[in-house]
Amino acid sequence: MIKDPNDIELPLGKRTRLYRFLEILPGALSYGFIALLFILSLISPILGSIYILIIVAITLVKAIGVAARTLQGYKVVKRAMLVDWHKRLEQLKNPHENFERLRDEGSRAFGFSEHVENLRMLSVSPKDFPDPGKVIHAVIMVAYNEGMETLVPSIEAVRDNTFDNKRVIFVFGYEERGGEQMEKQAKELRKKFKDDFYDFIAVKHPDGIKNEIKGKGPNLCCAAQALTEYLEKHKISTEHVIVTSLDSDNRMSEKYLDYVAYEYIVHEERRRMAFQPVSLFMNNIWDAPAMMRIIAVSNSFFNVINTMRPHVLRNFASHSQPLEALIEMDYWSKRTIVEDGHQFWRSLFFFRGKYEVLSIKVPIYQDAVISDTLFQTIKAQFVQLRRWDYGASDVAYVGVRLFNRKRRRGMAFMPLFAKFMRLLDGHVTLAVMSPLVAFGGWVPLVLNFQSRDVVTYNLPTTVSIIQMFATIGLFITILLSLKMLPKRPAKYRKGKTVFMVLQWILMPIVAIAYQSAAAFYAQTRLLLGRYMENFDVTKKVVKK
Repeated sequence: MIKDPNDIELPLGKRTRLYRFLEILPGALSYGFIALLFILSLISPILGSIYILIIVAITLVKAIGVAARTLQGYKVVKRAMLVDWHKRLEQLKNPHENFERLRDEGSRAFGFSEHVENLRMLSVSPKDFPDPGKVIHAVIMVAYNEGMETLVPSIEAVRDNTFDNKRVIFVFGYEERGGEQMEKQAKELRKKFKDDFYDFIAVKHPDGIKNEIKGKGPNLCCAAQALTEYLEKHKISTEHVIVTSLDSDNRMSEKYLDYVAYEYIVHEERRRMAFQPVSLFMNNIWDAPAMMRIIAVSNSFFNVINTMRPHVLRNFASHSQPLEALIEMDYWSKRTIVEDGHQFWRSLFFFRGKYEVLSIKVPIYQDAVISDTLFQTIKAQFVQLRRWDYGASDVAYVGVRLFNRKRRRGMAFMPLFAKFMRLLDGHVTLAVMSPLVAFGGWVPLVLNFQSRDVVTYNLPTTVSIIQMFATIGLFITILLSLKMLPKRPAKYRKGKTVFMVLQWILMPIVAIAYQSAAAFYAQTRLLLGRYMENFDVTKKVVKK
């Protein structure tokens, strides 16, 4: 039975056979790649050795690529942060005059030549572009049970933006299940910040609504719906309202809102775009335990790298999207714990492939995981990663539309197939690469201990040598991580910096015990049909 081709929602209850097959696929492939090593090694030690050498060679090539992209992305982000985006936004108000003034300047600042071309376009056809003075930012920050020590700095970061705060509406979406304490905090926050913005709206998301998971997506939708009703009530047009979703620990760059408004204005397909900042997990990096620091820095660099790969860029954590587009597609999904990444696919199918995520190359800073005790921190980090890795559930969502012409909604097969394969490959690779590279070199030898084959006998040594070359990328990561660290808090001595280097000895343990294990956990849940439908909130603890 073919479902409504216009349906973009995730299924509830029983899945079709194809959907279940595609839910099983990531886990089956991940376990299959591990099993294949043992099967090939039992058939022939040479086959097992060749298999591992191919895997390790791929890892080496990727490590070199990661190192190059990391350096490139770091330089781009650093240059973008030096730009006065507020000034550029203001220059769009008088495009002809500023084009004539700047056309021969020849500045080498980030994006300057593109800025001059944008001024030219606006001066030629000003009616095709919004008036910069009419753009409104609506910032939705969602919370569950976070304390004021987390919430206040995040709101202050929005307040301290260079964008005109009288054109910023702040929406604080909090959960009813957060209890009386959260209700009290919402009132305190409104009282504290209501005069800093055009308005500060507190919206309580009711608990126990049918067909909603307990998670961020429903809270976001509730807040966005309240925002829409507020604009209608106050007769404020929704045409050029840009919505930015924030977690409670997100502290945006002071240039972020100006940068987003600028890019929104100069792109003609603005309603079919999302704007993605660089998420850097650096807020409390000095306070976090060593393993959490490694994960935080690794994820930060992954996001930096993605700024240089627009073909793989998707919504992640905080992002911005035009309100009118959100209204059209009924905001975000209320049925998944990974509403951010899923929003990319949801938007892509809703807009029939005419949807793009644009990189905003300035950061929004987030917290590394810290809980009350070391054990709770270790557990909380795994819980966070397994929630992120549940993005493997999108493989089925995309696949059933890819292989059904009507549900593909007019999108070409091959470009969508390429996106599908990158999605599938990313989740499978995350699960299998670390254990295969770490232990795979020993499997053909152990299973064929009597073998006199030279390749098999020397395989562990060969793999170790290749791994040594792959650590070049790790050294680059270490050096750049030191450059990107926020200023060392006064409570820590200079010797703390040494531990920021030595921590990377734990990288192999982190890669297997966290990143690979969390990916296997999420994929196994999908494989068995034990769906993750509760959003496990990562506790935010601020060290005094």
